[in-house]
Amino acid sequence: MNPSDLKISQRVRIPLSEIDIKGMRARGPGGQHVDKTATAVQLRFDIANSSLPESYKNRLLARRDRRISHEGVVVIKAQSSRSRKKNRETALERLRVLVQAAGRARKKRIPTKPSRRAKGKRVDEKTRRGRIKALRRDIEP
Repeated sequence: MNPSDLKISQRVRIPLSEIDIKGMRARGPGGQHVDKTATAVQLRFDIANSSLPESYKNRLLARRDRRISHEGVVVIKAQSSRSRKKNRETALERLRVLVQAAGRARKKRIPTKPSRRAKGKRVDEKTRRGRIKALRRDIEP
């Protein structure tokens, strides 16, 4: 594997050639520095046309994440630092975390039944509430 790849796991890497990184002007306060330098970074990564394993692609595309467009492109904007290099590293780290999360299969939930004691407690509580409500009724002559 190439050292210029983004390492996701022991076996999975994303070549940097598949990641499109563009510099842009940052928004917000910052004075003259913000107005004249393009330090913010926008990262774009096309999931479908990438070299990721199919399981990663499917999980990423199935995620409901606002950073993933309807076309299956991950768009990450980093502008917290005044340095383009740091913003680039931040954006790549966010992409790495997103893809790593998709790499982990979620555990299937095993539905459980309430215990005998829990069922008994529930019935006892219903009986108690019924008695309390019965005391609210009018007394018959």
